[in-house]
Amino acid sequence: MQILIATDAWHPQVNGVVRTLTSLDRACARLGVKITFVTPAGFRLFPVPTYPGLRLAIPNRREIARRIEEADPDAIHIATEGPIGWAVRAYCRRRGLAFTTSYTTRFPEYVSVRTGLPEALGYAVMRQFHSAAAGTMVATNSLRTELAVRGFTKLLPWTRGVDTDLFRPDDPAELDLPRPIFMTVGRVAIEKNFDAFLSLELPGSKVVIGDGPQRRELQARFPQTIFLGEKSGRDLASHLAAADVFVFPSLTDTFGVVQLEALASGVPVAAFPVTGPIDVISDRPIGALDRDLRSACLRALGMSRELCRDFALAYSWENCARQFLNNLAFLQETQARRSGAVVADRTLAHS
Repeated sequence: MQILIATDAWHPQVNGVVRTLTSLDRACARLGVKITFVTPAGFRLFPVPTYPGLRLAIPNRREIARRIEEADPDAIHIATEGPIGWAVRAYCRRRGLAFTTSYTTRFPEYVSVRTGLPEALGYAVMRQFHSAAAGTMVATNSLRTELAVRGFTKLLPWTRGVDTDLFRPDDPAELDLPRPIFMTVGRVAIEKNFDAFLSLELPGSKVVIGDGPQRRELQARFPQTIFLGEKSGRDLASHLAAADVFVFPSLTDTFGVVQLEALASGVPVAAFPVTGPIDVISDRPIGALDRDLRSACLRALGMSRELCRDFALAYSWENCARQFLNNLAFLQETQARRSGAVVADRTLAHS
């Protein structure tokens, strides 16, 4: 099976979408499935207003068509709603090709936080984008319910995975810091709500791993916090394993793969009771959810690292890939049955 995935988020960006697609590619390859990516590579780029470190492509219609036709895919999936995603969507609609999408980023909330535009406008645009798809894949049941209430249809489950060989508890970095260590990882940007974590009165140390447009401001406001910058691979994994509690303050993530990475490292999670943490942590003894984030942080201290690790072992990237492929196969079979029914109806009408 040949699959084409269109994405506006790609290397060298460091975020959950890029990590998910990269891991999906490796897992699908092991299952004998080839993925070709249409990414911003080779197109002119422009900086995103209010976020100059993030650059988006200006796709060329002819080049988009060339890349898709050269890949000759059996299925097309659009992972993001940026310029690349819209360009591939337009190509498919012009040619009557079915495609799937995934809802991975809360763009309405992100745009509202940065520009003041109403979320309702953003959701209207998102509904329009995804309504043309044969199906839209979402990572959690709570997100699926939320989007259905907002008028999204044809929603399909697609969970996430974690590399439990990379993220493990037995090789922590040596951090010469007062314990306990409360750590967070992610893009240091306003929509990640790091303020809610850094403003808490907590014992021990606070550590932030990541970079972004808000880093300089937060470093100035919270000089006692340790900012370690971006980390990846084994370096990231060893630092996660050194934490006592992983703090996930975001109110807008649709899943938060880094939660699974922390749990695989044997680190309990503290978070708000919102989409993502609700689905991953729930009432399991692997973390604490509370509208009072400080309370969640303190309750997470001392939770079993073994239970955290055991829970994460069930989330393999192979399972994630199989669910993704099963969604594509299901939609292809459904479309084939519908096409057959249409042909039969036309034959009967002319007989």
